[in-house]
Amino acid sequence: MSNNSNTIAAILAGAAVGAAIGILLAPDKGSKTRSKIKDGFDDAKGNFKDSFGATSDVLREKFAGATQNLDGTFNELLSNVSHKTDEVITFLESKLADLKEHNAKYQK
Repeated sequence: MSNNSNTIAAILAGAAVGAAIGILLAPDKGSKTRSKIKDGFDDAKGNFKDSFGATSDVLREKFAGATQNLDGTFNELLSNVSHKTDEVITFLESKLADLKEHNAKYQK
């Protein structure tokens, strides 16, 4: 994702610089040139906002999906731990019962 963002930023920066140079070299009045430069920067700014918004949306969606996956994984882990805990308790209870039986033999 970082490479795509860098590429988009480089393309936009190159387009803005190219447009500015082209406008500066054009044989127009100063006011028209300034207006064209301003329009070019406004267009570049709008393009950047659109690209940034799209990238933000994609990242938001991926983060939301990762959060849901994490919640599901966490709940599954809790369920597995709960089942294992029940198994351990059952095992310990059976061993305790065996020990009580064994101890009862010595108490006669």
